[in-house]
Amino acid sequence: MTTPPPYQQGQPYQQGQPYQQGQPAYQQQPPPYQQSPPPSNPGPAQPYQQAQPYQQGPAQQFGVMYVPMFFVKQRITVMVNRYEILAANPDGSEGHLLAFVEQKRMKLREEVNFFADPGKARRIFSFKARQRLDVHAQHDIFDENGVALGMFSKQFGASLLRSTWHLSAPGVEALGQERRPIIAILRRIWTLIPYLGDVWVPFVFHFDFTDKASGAPVLVSERQKAIRDRYTVTVPDQRLDFRVAASMAVALDALQSR
Repeated sequence: MTTPPPYQQGQPYQQGQPYQQGQPAYQQQPPPYQQSPPPSNPGPAQPYQQAQPYQQGPAQQFGVMYVPMFFVKQRITVMVNRYEILAANPDGSEGHLLAFVEQKRMKLREEVNFFADPGKARRIFSFKARQRLDVHAQHDIFDENGVALGMFSKQFGASLLRSTWHLSAPGVEALGQERRPIIAILRRIWTLIPYLGDVWVPFVFHFDFTDKASGAPVLVSERQKAIRDRYTVTVPDQRLDFRVAASMAVALDALQSR
């Protein structure tokens, strides 16, 4: 398998080097993912062909797209889940669009696509379930060329009382859980109450992912108090590719009720 080149955004990312606070890294760079202009008549996005699932193994050394902090915002729609992934400016405010996300509901096999812009002319990465209608299905994360970047899965037994996820990427094996067990239990009790369980309640819950070997933090997703779902995502582990982190962050909302 040919190793994909590192992500280019004006200047290539340096593996393991985060953005430097105080520099206008997000404001004066060209739009993200614009390595080449999109075709004038791209037509509908085509599915990946013969994408191979992620294989756990030793860390790979090709360019990691590292983004230390970003935001995930849900768009209110009826039949499709849509999200925006936004960069974080040095002052912590929302920056430019990193990806536009779309998940079609009621599919037998979950698939979520990440596009360069709302026009959806260019798919830049995605994740897809290996199994159909499986509450603990494994989901593979692919780059725009169909190369596997990592995988994640929900641990069904452990999630009965407290949602628990496994995340795997080159050099990273992490376990993610809801931060507050009491909130996790309250959310489950609320859904069991007749009639009241159908009333939407904006429970504020957070997820912490830690390295299975060292216990060091890998990824943190914190839900904000808002009518529509909004998350602040930080990535302390510089080994974790942005595309893997963004996929996991979206899955925590889109697949949470699975």
